[in-house]
Amino acid sequence: MSNQAVQILQGSAITNTYGGNIQCQGPTLTVTPYLNRTKSWGLPYEYSYPDPVYDLSDLDDDGRLDNPGDVLFFKDTRTGQKDNHNWNVGLSIQATIPLDQGLQRRCKEAVDTQLALQQQLLANKRLDFEISRLKHCGELMMKGIRFAKGSPYEKVCRDVRAHHPIPHTHSISVETSGTSDAR
Repeated sequence: MSNQAVQILQGSAITNTYGGNIQCQGPTLTVTPYLNRTKSWGLPYEYSYPDPVYDLSDLDDDGRLDNPGDVLFFKDTRTGQKDNHNWNVGLSIQATIPLDQGLQRRCKEAVDTQLALQQQLLANKRLDFEISRLKHCGELMMKGIRFAKGSPYEKVCRDVRAHHPIPHTHSISVETSGTSDAR
């Protein structure tokens, strides 16, 4: 006799983490296939056993055995004992659905906000990088420092243009009135 059971234990629902301590659990579908094989046998394993054949002769027809209990010979009797093989194939399907859709909606809104914040931080970092590159490339160009032609870093400052302002002066005229104190 073989008693076998398959139990599929569902763990926690799938959790998505988005940063900012935002974690949402959504609906999940779990499909778990299984294949089991069992083999059983009896011990001690015996193909056959010696079965005694008794003397059942009643030569004087008195209704009683002439030699009760005498064994004439032993014959091999098959036990019928054999190995048992069993294959079990199956599929366990489980759906987990959150019941509070309000929590799901708010979690999704928090995720959207968190992703927007992360994208803005990335845009800010990119802007900081580009302004820093512009500043450093411009200052170096004003000093006449550049990467050599064909350098792999030449392209770093390729789109930066430095303009040298022409030195000039302006004259400012100041009018004074006789009643006011001009300085």
